[in-house]
Amino acid sequence: MAFRELTMIDVREVLRRWQAGQSARQIARETGTDRKTVARYVTAAQSCELSAESELSDEIVAEVAQRVQARPLPAPSGEKKVLEAHRARIEAWLDGERPLRLVRVHELLAREGVEVGYTTLRRFAHDELGWRERPTTVRIDDPPMGEEAQIDFGLMGHVVVEGVRRRLWVLIVTLSASRYQFVWPTFTQTVEDVCTGLDAAWAFFGGIVQRIVLDNASSMVVRADAQSPTLQKSFAEYVQARGVFADPARVRHPRDKARVENQVPYVRERWFDGETFTGDLAVIRSHAAEWCRELAGRRVHGTTRLVPRDVYETEERPRMQPPPSAPFDVPRWTNAKIHPDHHAQVGRALYSLPTRYIGKTLDVRVDRNTVRFYLGAELVKAHPRVAPGKRSTDANDFPDKKAAYALRSVDRVQATARSKGEQVGLFAARLLEGPLPWMRMRQAYGLLRLCDRYGAERVDALCKRALAFDVIDVRRIERMLKTAQSSEVRAEEQGKLVALPNRFARDPATFATRRSDDGGAR
Repeated sequence: MAFRELTMIDVREVLRRWQAGQSARQIARETGTDRKTVARYVTAAQSCELSAESELSDEIVAEVAQRVQARPLPAPSGEKKVLEAHRARIEAWLDGERPLRLVRVHELLAREGVEVGYTTLRRFAHDELGWRERPTTVRIDDPPMGEEAQIDFGLMGHVVVEGVRRRLWVLIVTLSASRYQFVWPTFTQTVEDVCTGLDAAWAFFGGIVQRIVLDNASSMVVRADAQSPTLQKSFAEYVQARGVFADPARVRHPRDKARVENQVPYVRERWFDGETFTGDLAVIRSHAAEWCRELAGRRVHGTTRLVPRDVYETEERPRMQPPPSAPFDVPRWTNAKIHPDHHAQVGRALYSLPTRYIGKTLDVRVDRNTVRFYLGAELVKAHPRVAPGKRSTDANDFPDKKAAYALRSVDRVQATARSKGEQVGLFAARLLEGPLPWMRMRQAYGLLRLCDRYGAERVDALCKRALAFDVIDVRRIERMLKTAQSSEVRAEEQGKLVALPNRFARDPATFATRRSDDGGAR
C-alpha cells in the first residue's frame, strides 16, 4: 500500500478502537490502515501514557500523530516503479469486460519483458488497485444480539406536501440478529438526515448497537473502496460520538448487507404503496414508526420464523448500549485558504489565523458554536462562530506592529500619540473625539508618521500652536513642517540658517480685552 499520512480523524479512529480493546489486526482490517502502521500509533499512544480511560483530546491526537509521522518517506522499490509504469494496462486486464486472472496478467507482463515476482504483482494489485480474488460464497451466520445493524436508503415514490410534489426516501435501519427494523422518511440524503435518522432509530429501539453496516452513499462514505473506504468527516465524528464502529459495504455487493437490502421493496410494498399522506413530514414519520412497531415488528419473519419485536424485547435489547441523551451537533467540514490579511472566509464570515499559515489551505470544522482550523492532525485555531458578514479577530495572530492597525484600536493610537509628546497626545484626543472616531483613524496614523519623519519635538510644538487656535487639521501641520524643512534646506545650501519668526510679534496678552471701570471695553 502506498504511504498515506493519516489525518486527525483517522488517528482518532485508530486510537478509539485501540481503547475499545480491538487488536491491531482487527483495527487494520476495519479501517483500511496497515497493521504495522496501527502498531506504530499504538506504541506512540503508550509512550504518551494514554490509557483506555484517557480522553482523546485534539492535543493528545496531534502529539501521537507527530511522533509517528515525523520521519522520512521510504523510497519505492524498483519492481513497484516498473509496475506503476504499467498501471493502466494492469487495471484494464483485471477490470475489463472479461477480467483476466492475476496469473495470466503475470504471464503477459513477463512476455513483454517485465520481470517481477508474482507476490509483488499480487501485493501491487491488492494495495494499489483494490483488486481481490473472487471469494467462495458462504452463508454468514447472524451476529450476536445487540452487535450489528444494517442501514440503507430506498426510494418509495412521490408525495404531495403543502401543495408540492416531492420524492420520498426512507432510511431503513434493520437489527441483524432480531430483524427488528425502523423506517425514517426524508426528502434528502444529507449527512444531517443520516445522523438525525440514526438518532431517531436509537430512540425507537431504546439502545445503540456496536457496529453498523452501511451503504456507500456520499453522505456517509466519500471514497468507496473494498480495502480502505473513507468516511465522510461529519459522519465519522458522529459514529465516534455515539461509540459505534462503521463498516461500509463493498460497491455492487448487496449481500454484504443482505438483511436490509431486501427490506427496501418490502417497505415500499407494505407501507408506502396504496397510502395517501395528507400531513407534513412529521406526520409521515409518525405513521412509519407506528407501522414498524405494530405491523412489521409483529409479523412472523420469513427467514427466522420468529416475531422480530418479541425477539428484540427479550433477547437483544438487554445487550444494547444506552441510547443518546442529547441530539448530535452535526459539524460541517470544508477547506479554507488563509489570505494575506490573516483571515479565512468560512460561511461568509471572516476568522483570523497566525502569520505563519498565510497562503496555506486548512481543514475547517464548523458546528453550531465553534469554527476550528486543522493542519493535518494539528488544531491550529478555534474561534466562536459568528454570523455571516461578521468577523472574529484575535490580536495575537498579527505581528506586534500591525495589530493596532488591524483592530483599529482608538485607545492604542492615543497612547502612542501621548508617547510622542504631551501636545501630540492632546491633538490626537481632539482629533478622535466624537461618536465616529474610526472615520479619522487615517489622520491619526498620518500624525504619528509625521513624528517619525520630522521629529516628535517639532510636531509637538506645532500641535501646541494648532490647539491654541483650535485648528485640528493634520494636513496643515504637514504643510507647515514641509515649509520649515524647505527653508532650512535653502539656508543650509546658502551656508546660513534662518530662524523662523513667531507668527505674532507681540505677546498674546496684548490682544486680550478687559472691562474698564465705567463698564466699557478698552
